[in-house]
Amino acid sequence: MIKLQAEINGGRHDLRLRREGELVSAEVEGRVYSLEVHNPASGVFLLRSGTNVFHCRVEVGGKPRVLNVSLRGRDYAIELSDPKRLRGSQSAGAHDHGAVQIVASMPGKVVRLLVELGSQVEAGAGIVVVEAMKMQNEMKSPKAGVVTSLCATAGATVNAGDVLAEIE
Repeated sequence: MIKLQAEINGGRHDLRLRREGELVSAEVEGRVYSLEVHNPASGVFLLRSGTNVFHCRVEVGGKPRVLNVSLRGRDYAIELSDPKRLRGSQSAGAHDHGAVQIVASMPGKVVRLLVELGSQVEAGAGIVVVEAMKMQNEMKSPKAGVVTSLCATAGATVNAGDVLAEIE
């Protein structure tokens, strides 16, 4: 289960997502949606709910963590955030102790790993590169430390919220 917050049109919404293959269960503000999701092309998604099929386009926005989504003739700018990740980044910068997780901010494909298990890294050092919607995003370490876990492999598909690496 992935827990995220989404800011849409000035409103903040709590999301809970669970994915099993092409089946996605999404809970938004207490309402549960069951969808079958297909990704026939980069940035294009077909969403099936019962007998209804919806065409959805998703592009990376001008700001980090912002997705421009077109669905049912309407456009939405959606900013996703992971409350756990934000807390981890803030505490890492403030205290420089404890483990922090490098987490995929959106679904994509791991292009390459920039470090090895056991590597010493500085704050801001690149850890892994993820491609989402034809754009490459270098995930960086929020603190100096040692790479204690690498959960990603080059070529692997990742979902939003997946842990890619851990730094202590």
